[in-house]
Amino acid sequence: MRFLLTGKNGQVGFELQRALAPLGEITAVDQTECNLADQNTLRALVQATQPDIIVHPAAYTAVDKAETEPELAHAINGVAPGILGEEAAKIGALVVHYCTDYVYDGTRQGFYQEDDTPNPQSVYGKTKLAGTQALMRSTAKHLVFRTCWVFGAHGSNFAKTMLKLAANRDTLSVVADQFGAPTSAAMIADITAQAISRYRWVGEDQFPYGLYHLAAGGVTTWCDFAKAVIEEGHRAGKPLKLTPENIRPITTAEYPLPAPRPANSRLSTRKLQETFGLRLPPWREGLSHMLQQIL
Repeated sequence: MRFLLTGKNGQVGFELQRALAPLGEITAVDQTECNLADQNTLRALVQATQPDIIVHPAAYTAVDKAETEPELAHAINGVAPGILGEEAAKIGALVVHYCTDYVYDGTRQGFYQEDDTPNPQSVYGKTKLAGTQALMRSTAKHLVFRTCWVFGAHGSNFAKTMLKLAANRDTLSVVADQFGAPTSAAMIADITAQAISRYRWVGEDQFPYGLYHLAAGGVTTWCDFAKAVIEEGHRAGKPLKLTPENIRPITTAEYPLPAPRPANSRLSTRKLQETFGLRLPPWREGLSHMLQQIL
């Protein structure tokens, strides 16, 4: 089985190289090797590699910067998935794509289901939704994982930022009125590999294509997530000035950013778990595993 993997140096792409390695031959590219904003380059890459499966975690992920670069964000997030889908359809390849909680406005009470109507409030969210819709229109066989609050041992993320700040600061204020589940890149990659293994064994006609929410178990806030990171750091003996008790909860209004964030990013994963027979572990398990690698 031949894979074409985009975004090989991103958080999820890095982990996918590990998780997919036992399943087949991987051609992995990053932005320097494949400009996602260039449609001709994308088409040529698929035609040259002739993959059985395209795994596409690459995206424009600078959420706030996207507010001032909407055209570039749209080209990468909104158009490229559809181009990959069009080329995949020509050769019968499966496309595995990744979406985001930012497609929701965050006003729902409870957990979002896959069939809830999206209402993105930011350029990033709007372009990611557009890309998913473009892929679905392409007629390619597709599997879309919508996830949230991603962190990993490779690349930049909230958990690593908290550790850096904690080394030099003895107080910190963190938003406490946004809810979600921190989801490890390693788990996302492992679930992807499990799904692809299912695709190999049941065959194209029996595989349950479509959109699935993929997030760790449990719910927390950014503030409590930060406290958990610092707790783990102290437990591992890392010299940190900041203690969990000195992390102060604040509201979203007290920490304004260019791009609005969903207040509720809770994603129901029942469909994924029941369809594929999987268990999605609590977010703290993924955090502990990641921090063991970097501390």
